[in-house]
Amino acid sequence: MPTMAMAANDDAGAPATASSAPSDADLANTSCAIGEEQFLPGDYYYCLATQSYGLHHYARAQKFFATAASWASKPAQYVLGIMALNGDHQPVNRPLALAWLALAAERPRSTFASASASLEAALTPVERQAADKLLASMRPTYGDATAAVRAEKRYEQGMARLARLAAAGGHYCMAGITTPADPGVAGDPEQCPPVQAMTRALDQIAARVFDGWTGHVTVGPLQQVDAPAAARHPG
Repeated sequence: MPTMAMAANDDAGAPATASSAPSDADLANTSCAIGEEQFLPGDYYYCLATQSYGLHHYARAQKFFATAASWASKPAQYVLGIMALNGDHQPVNRPLALAWLALAAERPRSTFASASASLEAALTPVERQAADKLLASMRPTYGDATAAVRAEKRYEQGMARLARLAAAGGHYCMAGITTPADPGVAGDPEQCPPVQAMTRALDQIAARVFDGWTGHVTVGPLQQVDAPAAARHPG
């Protein structure tokens, strides 16, 4: 079983068992929507990483996992830790593994906390000291204080664009997901889902991406705002 497949699902957080872990073919067939990068890049690059791993493009997978980790993807940080621990297409590096797992487990009530604690207990004092140094150098890029704040800002910017479309009763096609089946209507916005539907879907994903991070605020469904009474009845 590829160690990548031991990564937690976004909604579960616990490593997959041997019987439930996806095969390389399952991973290779993962569908990733490029348009999601404008809203939730951590989720998008995690998807690309799993797909790349299934295709046996291991260096590319590791690159995408690291990119996802820089956008506050805790599952990506967990996978990077497991890969370093098991020497998955790289030398075994237990201090690096602990640094990644500590980052994955930094949120309150994290489902990755037990994995991090177990590995920390198994390391030698020298290895733990090396892990502490690595963690100190990695936090400015991958820790929530930087990565989650940056990811939240990207999400808010994307949702603000959708809010402007919603105010006009608009529709939105996300690249990689909502391509009209009929090429003749590909340029017709009416063939795309309503903005409110896309907003609900994105906010559900965001709730998983930012789960446990105290800085995240759920956007929720967009509402049509009525014009002020004075504007409806001038004079």
